[in-house]
Amino acid sequence: MMILEYLLSALALGMTFLYGSTGEIITEKAGHLNLGIPGVMCIGAAGGCASLHLMVMAGINIPVVWVVVGLLCAFLSAALAGLLYSFLAVTLQSNQNVTGLVLTTFGVGLMKYIMFGLTDGDGGVPYLKTLSAFRFPFSESTTSLQKCSITALLAVVIALVTSFVLFKTKVGLNLRAVGENPATADAAGINVVGYKYAATCIGSGIAGIGGLSYIMNCSGSREGYLSIEAFGWLAIALVIFALWKPHLSVFGSFLFGLLYIAGSFIPSIIPIAGFKTMWATPLFEMLPYVVTIIVLVISSIKEKKENQPPASLGLSYFREER
Repeated sequence: MMILEYLLSALALGMTFLYGSTGEIITEKAGHLNLGIPGVMCIGAAGGCASLHLMVMAGINIPVVWVVVGLLCAFLSAALAGLLYSFLAVTLQSNQNVTGLVLTTFGVGLMKYIMFGLTDGDGGVPYLKTLSAFRFPFSESTTSLQKCSITALLAVVIALVTSFVLFKTKVGLNLRAVGENPATADAAGINVVGYKYAATCIGSGIAGIGGLSYIMNCSGSREGYLSIEAFGWLAIALVIFALWKPHLSVFGSFLFGLLYIAGSFIPSIIPIAGFKTMWATPLFEMLPYVVTIIVLVISSIKEKKENQPPASLGLSYFREER
């Protein structure tokens, strides 16, 4: 039973990483390294929770509406953050790394401000009353199966659809062309700026859903939002691990989930003298980053084009230099 709990918890947590990594892959395929993903996920979580808070306080008691509106608001809130990033990095051509880090700092601070105020005045947290709707169809389960909900399935669907669009459609081909060589894509008549804006906003919106999904699906507590920033950085690491391929992120996210929470389960599953959770947990939480580094080294040694990041990743495009 403990092993099953471990696997189910890892699967649910991994879907948080999957939302973030899928969104970041879309952005990076357009040539933009958005280090603001942690902040974007925070903004998405705050926007989604705020909408749920307002609906509950207004007396709206329709589970389907809770889920649809909550996810939509999370997407739109995060997409607006992506729009801000696009304006700074695409239109104003500011440094992408600095812009991303500023967005993360802003997003984390904004989330804390909003989430702290989402109470009913008596210490209650209205948005948590919608937990059963987000944990459908396993909301009645007393095990970690309750976390493997419709929002977890949605993460897989979005990743697979994204992979299909990127590698099997003309839109995906154009987007990858923009990320590889924007000057050539521009000369071929592709709207480079349009693709960059669309990819960043859509990618940010998807990542934002991950923030809300973690709170309403995995955490189920008011303090859950405090962990989202760390998961955002893991989502960026997962992009490298998956070699910029969304379908590989599906498996990578589950592995990251297994590694991240290993410190909480392994000591119970495999009891070893002196192997205490208190000191083991931080070491296990490092494993996803260690594995990512190993994959990065191996992929760099092999030098396969399909395993490398977009050629123009992190570089601003100046049309007059074309």
